[in-house]
Amino acid sequence: MNHLQAMRVFVKVAETGSFGRAAAALDLSNAVITRYVALLEAHLNTRLLNRTTRSVSLTEAGSSYADGCRAVIDQIEAIESTVAQTSFDPSGTLKVVASASFSLFGLTPLLCDYRDAFPNVKLRLTLLHRPVDLVDEGFDVGIVVPRLVNSGTLINRPLFRLTPVVVASPSYLLKYGEPLRPIDLAAHHFLAPSTDIHGSIWSFTGPSGDDEDITLDPAYTVNNSQMLRQAALSGMGITALPESHVADDMASGALVRLFADYAVKDADKEVSLVYPGRRHVSAKTRSFVDFALAHFRKDSAAVALF
Repeated sequence: MNHLQAMRVFVKVAETGSFGRAAAALDLSNAVITRYVALLEAHLNTRLLNRTTRSVSLTEAGSSYADGCRAVIDQIEAIESTVAQTSFDPSGTLKVVASASFSLFGLTPLLCDYRDAFPNVKLRLTLLHRPVDLVDEGFDVGIVVPRLVNSGTLINRPLFRLTPVVVASPSYLLKYGEPLRPIDLAAHHFLAPSTDIHGSIWSFTGPSGDDEDITLDPAYTVNNSQMLRQAALSGMGITALPESHVADDMASGALVRLFADYAVKDADKEVSLVYPGRRHVSAKTRSFVDFALAHFRKDSAAVALF
C-alpha cells in the first residue's frame, strides 16, 4: 500500500462524503478509492467510515484519523514546497574547496562579490594542497587543478591558465650574479615547489624551439606559492612562479624576470570550476558556477589576481 496516497484518498472521501466524488476529484476509479480505504482500515484494524447505500460518514476513529492525516499531508506539502523553492532561490550552505597554492592571491574578491549578490547562501571554504574527492568529502563545487580531483563524473568548466616565469630579487642577483640560461640555474640557489608538485628535472623551451633539461637540487622547497614568492622577495634565491602571481612585483622592480626568451615546459596549469554532474544541480551551486564564470569572463584583470 502507498500509505501517503491512501491517506490522501481517505481525506478526500471524508471531505466530499462520497466515494464517487472523491474518485472524480482525484481522477481515480471508484474501485481504487474503495480499495485504498479498505486497506487503511485493515492496516489500522479499525472502521473509519460508516457506509450506507445513500451516504458515507466518519466514525469517531475516522474523524480523529482524518484530522491527523490532514496535519501530516500539510506538513509534507510544506516540506516539498521548501525544497522546491531552493531549486530556484539560492540559499543554504555552499561547501567550496580550492587549491591553496593560488587561492591566497585572489579568491576573496570573488567570494565577497558572490555573497553580496546571494546573501542567503553561507560559504564554507576549504583550502587544500592534496588531491580531493569532491563527492566523498561533501563539497558542492571546487576551484582546482582538474588532475587533483579524484571524483568520477564531474562537470569541468575551465577558468584560466597559470603560466610560470623565472624570477629573482635584485639583491640576490647583485650578490650572486644573473644566470644567462636555464642551464646556469644548477650553480644558483633554486627555490622550488615541494617534490609532490614538481620533480627535480626542469625543462625549458628556448627561442629556437629546442628543449633544455636541468636536474636541480633546490636550496629550499615549500608547498605554497605565496611562501615561494616571499622567499624570492627576501633574496633567498631564484624561483619559478605563475606570472600573474608576481606581475606587480616585476612591475615595481621588487622581482626581476629571468630567461624571458625561454618558457618552462609543460608547467602551465589549468584552473577549473568543477562540480558533481548530477541531474538536478541545486540553486546555490548553479548560482555560484554562473557567477564565477561571469566573474572571470568580464574582468580579465581578475585572473591576474591568481
